[in-house]
Amino acid sequence: TPTCIRMRDMEVQIAVSKINKYASSESGDTVEVIERPNGGLSVVLADGQSSGRGAKFISTLVVRKVITLLSEGVRDGAAARAASDYLYTERKGKVSSTLNVFSVDLQTGTLVITRNNPAPVLLAYGDQMRILGEESAPIGLYRDTRPWISEIPVEAGLTAVMFTDGMVHAGSRTGETLDVLTVLQGLLDEEACAPEMIADALLDMALRIDHGRPVDDISVVVLRVTNNEAELIRRMSVRLPIPD
Repeated sequence: TPTCIRMRDMEVQIAVSKINKYASSESGDTVEVIERPNGGLSVVLADGQSSGRGAKFISTLVVRKVITLLSEGVRDGAAARAASDYLYTERKGKVSSTLNVFSVDLQTGTLVITRNNPAPVLLAYGDQMRILGEESAPIGLYRDTRPWISEIPVEAGLTAVMFTDGMVHAGSRTGETLDVLTVLQGLLDEEACAPEMIADALLDMALRIDHGRPVDDISVVVLRVTNNEAELIRRMSVRLPIPD
């Protein structure tokens, strides 16, 4: 699912690739992209506890709560805390969900990263790689669960990657491991690597070490900032395979 917006002489591109857990008819991961009321985009990713229909209900509940608040101008961190308290109240602290938000804020010219997820976020600035892996808990289990938040300038060459724990658990059944950072570095070494190519490649690597049978739902979100020629057209395209 690629999406792009323009920022002066830059273009922000977002791509999502996802797949269900093996033998599960429904993914417990939910991803939504919305326009921010004061300019920019937010992409919200949630992974409900367990898998299948129950997990999908939880992740959808969380994402809808967050995007409703963001669309009203609520700050990302406050929206994440409110979603956590809402889930805690609805399910009495018995159900959790991970939550990630990437927000490109055109007012501040920054990328705001909000994370309630033990899985890390990966950043690349040209040749420099960075793992945002500070301790971060899922939402819904306790009151006033706070997200981990970082804000960085939006600059050409920036790449940010977030994913659900299906990526982390890939290979656990086969005894293999996936070094996501090394794979990402190799992809970025290729000239003009589009975000959808990165998302697909990371997902393909996870599927390969799972021998085509993913041990969990996997969702990968890639955000890239590139130079552009001042074209003002915004684009979005979505692909949804329909099984037989």
